[in-house]
Amino acid sequence: MKEFDYIIIGGGCAGLSLAYELEINEKLKDKTLAIIEPRTEYKKDKTWSFWKVATHNFDDCIKKSWKNFTINIPKKTNHLECLSYPYQSVDSGLFYEKINNKLKENKNISFFKDISEINSKNSFIFNSVPSIKRDHRNLWQHFCGVEIESQNNFFDDEIFNLMDFDCDQRGSVHFFYTLPYSKNTALIETTWLSRMSDGSQKDYDSQIKNYIENHLKLKNYKIIYKEEGAIPLFYPTYEKGGNKINIGTAGGMTRLSTGYTFLNIQEHSKYICKNIENISNAKKFEIDKKYQFLDHIFLGVLDKNPEMMPEIFFKMFKSSPKTVIKFLSNKSNFLEDLSIILKMPKITFIKALFY
Repeated sequence: MKEFDYIIIGGGCAGLSLAYELEINEKLKDKTLAIIEPRTEYKKDKTWSFWKVATHNFDDCIKKSWKNFTINIPKKTNHLECLSYPYQSVDSGLFYEKINNKLKENKNISFFKDISEINSKNSFIFNSVPSIKRDHRNLWQHFCGVEIESQNNFFDDEIFNLMDFDCDQRGSVHFFYTLPYSKNTALIETTWLSRMSDGSQKDYDSQIKNYIENHLKLKNYKIIYKEEGAIPLFYPTYEKGGNKINIGTAGGMTRLSTGYTFLNIQEHSKYICKNIENISNAKKFEIDKKYQFLDHIFLGVLDKNPEMMPEIFFKMFKSSPKTVIKFLSNKSNFLEDLSIILKMPKITFIKALFY
């Protein structure tokens, strides 16, 4: 069986981002790469959205950007601007097409369905498939979104709704998320932060239908795309090896308090590319320890006091939007962190230190 210098397990966002970064920086001119991916075809299957706090390679895959947003709880709405850090939404279909077209140009890159098809004994492996041990205590961000098209112009496509908590909470944390791509198309997503211990919150279709028709008051529309997923709000098991590095969610690139992963993946890919010649000895790339610590406390509060979370999120955005965005995107300084922390209910958060 054929041997390769590098193997990427998983040809999703993290795996393809790394392969693309290595290719455009000519790190694969004299090296071979195998990408292990079981899917038979690439098509749009996800929407990755984030605040643009750092540059990335995929501006030409952005479906829409916004500089205004809202967050609301029952009877209260906060209108905010994000001029310095626009919110961007990447179309995974465009992302896959761009990367795969580029990778096809290099004969040193090969795709396989299973790692058993190659000899991996002497390869350096980048693994993007997380090892998740099921535990009823673990929190998840699970969601379902539909892209809809209305008969008439209905949406203000200059502003998106980050969180709408004016919905049934069912003892967990639940909000809706609306990204208007145009005046008559939008992604509407129901999102839960919960232990997902049973399927009672997964009646997504009826949740979305009720929200669109009874909350947004939109009756004439059709669904043109649907996506569903679950993001672990805990770090998967990390198996350190001399010839293996975990990437993506498997490598701890998901910010646990938000689920944001895309930009962290891009920064990790750049780091690996920069250090590829000595990757076995490179320092582990990870989200700053202060965010790991703060996220642990935040998720402790969320788990023990879900009924408080709509108000907590709402109060968080009473700080400068720029400050909150930097905090949620791992780019804040100590004073910015402090301004966020001071908005939180102090006794509740102090108690969470001991969860």
